[in-house]
Amino acid sequence: MSRSIDAHHHLWRYTEEEYGWIDGTMSSLRQDFLPADLMAVMREAGIDGAVAVQARQTMEETRWLLGLAEICDEILGVVGWAPLASPQFAEGMEALAGRKKLRGLRHIVQGEPDGFMRGAAFNAGIAQLDSLGLTYDVLIYERQLKEATEFVDRHPQQRFVVDHIAKPKIREGVVQPWADEMRELARRENVWCKVSGMVTEADWSAWTPATLRPYLDVVTEAFGPRRLMAGSDWPVCLVASGYGRWFSILRDYFSAWSEQERDAIFGGTAIEFYRL
Repeated sequence: MSRSIDAHHHLWRYTEEEYGWIDGTMSSLRQDFLPADLMAVMREAGIDGAVAVQARQTMEETRWLLGLAEICDEILGVVGWAPLASPQFAEGMEALAGRKKLRGLRHIVQGEPDGFMRGAAFNAGIAQLDSLGLTYDVLIYERQLKEATEFVDRHPQQRFVVDHIAKPKIREGVVQPWADEMRELARRENVWCKVSGMVTEADWSAWTPATLRPYLDVVTEAFGPRRLMAGSDWPVCLVASGYGRWFSILRDYFSAWSEQERDAIFGGTAIEFYRL
């Protein structure tokens, strides 16, 4: 049986200036979330290891996360940030040489204007990742899926994973055109998908497992267990679901799948993708 892996979580020391996106509706997130807090919820949920993902677009945070990972055995890998579209990208990566737990990079593309993924400088940075042994997390809204597919097609050798199933309009109950566009993206064998971040796209206080099922059905059919990985999006998920509840819902949904398939989704796929 594979180790159980949380493929997507965050850590931070909270300041209002650095986390301005945490508005009044998310007041419960206005506090520090550190490795000891993560370890507590992981133990309760039966999770063995985790992948820490950037929340701020600074090299300082990337170094901070790597430092935490070096002293916390359960943090198996880090998806950091680096200035992919900058002439300083190569210099920044040289500064991170030898940090063995750096497994990938991410840019908060969901906050960028349409067309960002077509930028020459950004694509030049992405083109260097495979040779560095790094993956790339695609963080987008569903409206950016067509652009993301064009982007992925420019880098057939690069390993990509779509965060939070591309944030469909779960709150509104809208499935199309997200479903068709996700199926199209999934035809690219170098693209994986994280089953994470769904509850925060739903009505935080009124969602049920049935609310999520149409979206889970699409990604499980499109990607299959070999390219799906379960993640919590903790602590952001806490505005809508406890950590253990989220993993319990996923385990219920996949309960009819074979043990081998469940092992992949809850650990094996993340281990293979991130080379943990």
